[in-house]
Amino acid sequence: MANVQTRPYLPLNALRAFEASARHLSFTRAAGELCVTQAAISHQVKALEQRLGRPLFRRLPRGLAITDEGLALLPSLTEAFDRMGEALERFEGGQMRQVLTVGAVGAFAVGWLLPRLADFRERHPFVDLRLLTNNNKVDPAAEGLDYAVRYGDGAWHQTEAGKLFDVALSPLCSPRLAARLHEPADLARQPLLRSYRADEWPAWFAAAGTAAPPIRGPVFDTSLAMVQAAAHGEGVALAPPLLFEGDLRSERIVQPFPTTVATGAYWLTRLKTRPATEAMEAFRRWLLEQTAA
Repeated sequence: MANVQTRPYLPLNALRAFEASARHLSFTRAAGELCVTQAAISHQVKALEQRLGRPLFRRLPRGLAITDEGLALLPSLTEAFDRMGEALERFEGGQMRQVLTVGAVGAFAVGWLLPRLADFRERHPFVDLRLLTNNNKVDPAAEGLDYAVRYGDGAWHQTEAGKLFDVALSPLCSPRLAARLHEPADLARQPLLRSYRADEWPAWFAAAGTAAPPIRGPVFDTSLAMVQAAAHGEGVALAPPLLFEGDLRSERIVQPFPTTVATGAYWLTRLKTRPATEAMEAFRRWLLEQTAA
């Protein structure tokens, strides 16, 4: 039978008393947090100091000052108690909470996902969602992602991809600039803001039945930044109106022409090597239901 390492005795009550006192720099406030008396906190801290053979606090007339020895001990204790607290919180409500880490293109996260997340949290309270945003360049393995919502054609190496919806792009700009646009050809006299996908503006002009001018506008790595620039009058962005409905309703930006062009779609992706958890399945089903609606 393999030897099982025996842990040294840990005076948890004393360590907890010290950690709370160090955060508050007060035995009285630590006692209030831990629901014990001030004398009990003082006794526990003194016992810990005697065990360590080092003072952890300097007692002052109006509170405490932590010593160098106390400062050396505090970070490890705070991290350990935080981790224990997080572990216990995962069992709230009688069901173990599961962490779900999702990466998403910024425009999708802000313009589409965030307004709907309250519904997901209400229906799946056991899921502890961690949402990370990116500019579509993502490494799911290195970033520890369960899912990544990405824009493109659905073809990523060693990745399982489920289509969410096609993305229709259209010019978006400030109302003041839109007043100078009467037909698509007028765009040739304006800065055309663009993403790193060089084919998008030519594809839109083809859909509008107009020859594409030379595209020389600034390049952005996110639609969020590009549309913000357009709202400030820096030019005309080519972006999905669906993801900027709030800005359109408030008339921070307008869509001067109805023509749209689809050059890609949003996909829910995961590495084929990543086993699906209950939280992942709940999120996938909910997301597909929302996009279908």
